Amino acid sequence: MPKILGIGGVFFRAANPADLAAWYQEHLGIDDLYKSLWHQEAGTTIFGPFSADSDYFGRPEQQWMINFRVDDLDGFIANLTASGIAVETRPEWDSEVGRFARIHDPEGNPIELWEPPAD
Repeated sequence: MPKILGIGGVFFRAANPADLAAWYQEHLGIDDLYKSLWHQEAGTTIFGPFSADSDYFGRPEQQWMINFRVDDLDGFIANLTASGIAVETRPEWDSEVGRFARIHDPEGNPIELWEPPAD
């Protein structure tokens, strides 16, 4: 049977796509589709629908949240904070599956940063 190999892209609407793409490039190092393809490292990906009444994403109208795997959560937190970006952490977000932090892009979309446990 044919199988899915991974996420091929993440597409979403934005009020100002060019500015938002520049923000993702500057703060998260992700090139937009008009510049180049982003070759991500192999690793765990979770595809997880949540209950419609979950408050995990923040705003009730929020339909999605992207989660990026990172290799150095503390380094990301330091760089983002130095750039004036608010970073949220909670003790309960750190568990046997790794460590987590949350930021929001300029349009209010939640972004979860995940440092999986070392192998």
